[in-house]
Amino acid sequence: MGNPNRVKAESGFMRWVDDRFPATQMWQDHLSKYYAPKNFNFWYFFGSLALLVLVNQILTGVWLTMSYNPTAEGAFASVEYIMRDVEYGWLIRYMHSTGASAFFVVVYLHMFRGLLYGSYKAPRELVWIFGMTIYLSLMAEAFMGYLLPWGQMSYWGAQVIISLFSAIPVVGAELTQWIRGDYLISGITLNRFFALHVVALPIVILALVVLHLIALHEVGSNNPDGIEIKDKKDETGKPLDGIPFHPYYTVKDLFGVAVFLFVFCVVIFYFPEGGGYFLEKPNFEPSDPLKTPDHIAPVWYFTPFYAILRAVTFSLFGLDSKFWGVVLMGAAIAILFVLPWLDRSPVRSMRYKGWFSRIMLALFAVSFVILGVLGVLPATGGRTLVAQICTAVYFAFFLLMPIYTRLEKTKPVPERVTG
Repeated sequence: MGNPNRVKAESGFMRWVDDRFPATQMWQDHLSKYYAPKNFNFWYFFGSLALLVLVNQILTGVWLTMSYNPTAEGAFASVEYIMRDVEYGWLIRYMHSTGASAFFVVVYLHMFRGLLYGSYKAPRELVWIFGMTIYLSLMAEAFMGYLLPWGQMSYWGAQVIISLFSAIPVVGAELTQWIRGDYLISGITLNRFFALHVVALPIVILALVVLHLIALHEVGSNNPDGIEIKDKKDETGKPLDGIPFHPYYTVKDLFGVAVFLFVFCVVIFYFPEGGGYFLEKPNFEPSDPLKTPDHIAPVWYFTPFYAILRAVTFSLFGLDSKFWGVVLMGAAIAILFVLPWLDRSPVRSMRYKGWFSRIMLALFAVSFVILGVLGVLPATGGRTLVAQICTAVYFAFFLLMPIYTRLEKTKPVPERVTG
């Protein structure tokens, strides 16, 4: 016995499908009869673009695995083989490597939109937590993939990052060895990172994306005004300030996709290495455990947190600066998960919050960018001082939020969306 309330197609093939699978019901629930606020703006392109880049990464990744050899002896040579001998292999490799950077650009802008319009506040806390878990999984996925070219920066970058776990008291040394699978970075490490990058983490990310979308469609999308459109409905139960996601926003998103693909293709065909930020120059040399690069730094999307790690220069409670740097770096990511409970403002959107919230968000964004730049550069006394100031601003944005969001004067929120 099926669900008597299930929506089904009138007749034909789709009726046969609907008797066995709720295809029409899903289409209506998530597209044609999913009512989204009519005032979505530029910032709302990045959710759909994140899905697009995810598909790109999966498809190009599958093609790359067909020619990649996950061994210490053959990894670097197989990447060269893909670039030189596989038909259009260079294009697929650049789509994947540039796609990783594009993914983080899109995700960072998507997260900033959440901060800007309060998309993490009730009833969307779970949507935000799923999103942050996706972000954490993406960081792990990117780190695993970063080792696979088996170039100089891949090898030494992984050596530096994995060695950070040794700063953990008591279990650090054993944990580091367990992650590597060996006493040093070797083919064993490469092989297990390949398995995690290609199989385990993509499954986790896809599952989290589905949960993220289900949670979003259950509570409804936020909007630039931070108003619940479900509160104002017509006599048929449709939101007065809502429009069906399909066809209105699917068509609008196609425009965003076209612009994104134009920029993406320009980068792939003319600047695939991104000036050494997407593909570092030392990574075009095979890994050599006996030759250390002049400057070791993670790829750009990790550098804000790497700068926070290096900004810690003090020892405390008998534990050295390396340990506290790891703690602070982890806290910089962990604090994002509790954001919904730090914001005590009666309004969601930055449009109606006070000046203090606006100034703090601007300072947070600027400090994050500066930390990203500093993480790429070699550390000096002056740069470390700037990193320490920016780290303080980064954490102040979150830790002081319960105070300034509660005390500041907010603007009155309109009853209907303003467009």
